Amino acid sequence: MKKFTVPALLIIGLLYACNSSTSERSTDNAEDLEKTITFAFSDTTELDTFKVALVGKDTKDMQLLFTIKSAVGKEIYRQEIKTSELLKNYIATADMKKESDKMKFLKEEIAYFFEEHHFLEPAVTPDEQPDKNVPDKAFYNELKQNGLNGFDYRLGKDHNVYIAWSTKEQKVKVYYKCC
Repeated sequence: MKKFTVPALLIIGLLYACNSSTSERSTDNAEDLEKTITFAFSDTTELDTFKVALVGKDTKDMQLLFTIKSAVGKEIYRQEIKTSELLKNYIATADMKKESDKMKFLKEEIAYFFEEHHFLEPAVTPDEQPDKNVPDKAFYNELKQNGLNGFDYRLGKDHNVYIAWSTKEQKVKVYYKCC
């Protein structure tokens, strides 16, 4: 009886260890593919929900989906970024020949997306002056007056987009595009 019990317990223990590490791995993977954070954006007192997620099966068909929902749950911003475009900007400077390398890079992009320095409080300070990278000077001046916050994200290695809420137009607009 003892000869049978010890091997049976070892087999059960091995099966449990294999199953639990697999489920932990898939949970970590799901968390790596999506991130959500709240931030006062369209209002100075209410928090909007920012979400970025990788959508799709493999890197050549995936999209990085970035959305912002207001405190009442209304989607106020949606940007779909093709991962193939993101990767194209970085493949020349990084070793990303394998699919696993590309996925690792995309997961790092998701983690980078909501780093603290991307949340701009306020979007534009009163002493800042618009330059050639400001697409709408009237909106830029609106931001100087209302003091609302901004957010920036990158579309590529040398392409950043700065967005903020326009109280006049009741929508999210780009207020700066740069390197």
